[in-house]
Amino acid sequence: MSEWPIKEVARATGLTSRTLRHYEQIGLLRPSRVAHNGYRFYGDVELSRLYRILSLRALELPLATIQIALDDDATLAEAIASHLALLEERRDRTNQQIAAVRHTLDAVTRGKTMTIKEIFDGVDQAQYEAEVRERWGDEAWERSAKRRDRMSNEQLQVDDERSVDVNAALRDAATSREDPTGASFQALIDAHYRWVTEYWGGRAPDRDAYTGLSELYVADARFAATYGGQQNAEAIRDAMQVWIAANLH
Repeated sequence: MSEWPIKEVARATGLTSRTLRHYEQIGLLRPSRVAHNGYRFYGDVELSRLYRILSLRALELPLATIQIALDDDATLAEAIASHLALLEERRDRTNQQIAAVRHTLDAVTRGKTMTIKEIFDGVDQAQYEAEVRERWGDEAWERSAKRRDRMSNEQLQVDDERSVDVNAALRDAATSREDPTGASFQALIDAHYRWVTEYWGGRAPDRDAYTGLSELYVADARFAATYGGQQNAEAIRDAMQVWIAANLH
């Protein structure tokens, strides 16, 4: 039987070795053997299972659903049906978002005054899924998704409103040109860190993760737009990095 080391499998699939080890930890994909030096190897059976995993991931199924589908072939149709329901729900949410963005554009074009909540109504946090998965791993995103899945509609509304409040406060502080090192701005960053921790399903970002998030706010134009422009995003980044230096070691 042929075997391939984890680095070759990672290179061939575009996955990272970290992702493959995460699949092993959750029981989704185990290597055919682990050498005495800790190197993982994968055989034909494992590569066949990995192929199915990647095929189902292409349908945007969560890992928990993929694991059920792989462990019990009879549930595959149910998994696909669940995925269809998810897509239909996403379509409805997208239509609502389009309506909100059109309303915002119409208001801005006509020079109408808008509340901060109305400005943020068209922002869909799910658009950042790829960045979260790539930078901090599948677990970070899926813990966040599971947290949201357990909420009622009322809880989701409260959660969304808190997200708006936290980010709007940062935007206002940056727009007002508050000192990023000042106590007021730093208190907002402290609240933002707690919000990120909750949003990530209770996983508090370490120094590297939170630093990476601060840089992403500047590097990604979508974040800069959310916070009122590049200058505001840079001010928030600077405030985050001051807070990191003082609180994360």
